[in-house]
Amino acid sequence: MAEKVGGVSIGVKAFITSAIILLAMMIAAGVLTLVLPSGSYERIKADGGEVLVPGSYHETPKPDYPVWRWFTAPAEVLVSPDALMAIIIILFITIAGGSFSVLNEGRVLASAVAALAKRFGKRRFLLLGIICLFCMLLGAIMGVFEESVLLVPVGIALAASFGWDVFMGLGMSVLATGFGFAAAISNPFSIGTAQKIAGLPLFSGAPFRVLVFAACYAMYMAFLVAYARSIEGKGRPAAIEVASGRVAGGRVAGGRVASGTIVTEKAAIDPRLEARGVRVFSWSMLALLVIILFVAFTPGLSDLSMPLMALAFLAAGLVTGFAAGLSGKRVGKAFLDGALGVLPAALLILMALSVKRIILAGGILDTVLFHAATAATGASAYGSAAIAYILTLGLEFFVGSASAKAFLLMPILAPLGDLAGVTRQVMVQAYAFGDGFSNMLYPTNAVLIISLSLAGVSWLRWAKWVLPLQLATFVLTMGLLMLAVAIGYR
Repeated sequence: MAEKVGGVSIGVKAFITSAIILLAMMIAAGVLTLVLPSGSYERIKADGGEVLVPGSYHETPKPDYPVWRWFTAPAEVLVSPDALMAIIIILFITIAGGSFSVLNEGRVLASAVAALAKRFGKRRFLLLGIICLFCMLLGAIMGVFEESVLLVPVGIALAASFGWDVFMGLGMSVLATGFGFAAAISNPFSIGTAQKIAGLPLFSGAPFRVLVFAACYAMYMAFLVAYARSIEGKGRPAAIEVASGRVAGGRVAGGRVASGTIVTEKAAIDPRLEARGVRVFSWSMLALLVIILFVAFTPGLSDLSMPLMALAFLAAGLVTGFAAGLSGKRVGKAFLDGALGVLPAALLILMALSVKRIILAGGILDTVLFHAATAATGASAYGSAAIAYILTLGLEFFVGSASAKAFLLMPILAPLGDLAGVTRQVMVQAYAFGDGFSNMLYPTNAVLIISLSLAGVSWLRWAKWVLPLQLATFVLTMGLLMLAVAIGYR
């Protein structure tokens, strides 16, 4: 699985490192099924999902779950309730990889980024702030997250044009969207679902969440700007020539990327066609944004968001490629190369989802919830809010879906808050904090694994880079949560 020139691809080292880490997570989950007793809550249908019945936990016999099935769990995901989601994500990144490869073949992406970099070269931090604010608002208001994978190659290319590295590219794309998802204002998947289950008016308490968003944005931007300035202080990376189409998130040597994603070493294209391709690409991206907004604000379409985004981006890539003067043969070959380049991510996605599969098959998920809820019983108002945050943070490692986790946790957290004298709005906020930010840290999150694979960055390198921001964000949000308790946030 060599790195590809002229498309989006997954680095061999990053793939192997990620696979080893995920395999370790699978084994750890399997060991937990041996150590912890099995148990279950009763569940009832409500609010469009299965809701736990508080006080109904009981131990159950250990299921027959042999050790060898830990290692077949990735394949079992394809016949589990998560199968459709896994298939949609895999198709999504395959189409995105192929479409970006077409854009790269026609030098459209490189030319568009070069024009943007030339215009904002001396105001690059202003552009950084605007892009990051936009991406964070996508997550905070509309709950956009998986779709942010489309932004990763663009972010890396733009970062490279300013002399920054691949981490800045990830920071201004998927990290921004992920942090916005967590610093939610009206995120329908976290805030919306949790409030509905807790019996609160939909999207109530927004003024406090706007304060939360502003504080998180300020910390996030301070981190990125400081890092960008540290890169500039050391000098720009060598061999970055955006105007000529050579864009990479890492060191470029001999026409190949050592740890980046996009390189164009293509036959010459008529500059007029190339310019036309850039114009078509710009209009296509505007149309894609309109589609995202339409899906986000149209009830019943949220489950179709990824397929719709994939089809829209496929159309944008193909139309732009033809507008740039590419022949049908070149478009087809570029798309196939790009699709095959990201296909290994499918295994990583299945391995990430299999951690949840192992926990469920071992019958210990509800056991973890029960013991955590028991520990919170009798705690003070501040202690109960903190435990709710930490419990959600822990469960996030195994269950990444915001809405699915809300159905598991909110029936437990809401009554606990009532007993401790904590408003349900505070418990919803604790849930939102625990649900979101760790998406950009945990190796079991499929979107993070895909993004890192596309960027050619191993999870260990990413964790080392992002951990200071994660720790600072945890301290900040825990402080904001304690403030919410103190003011009786409703």
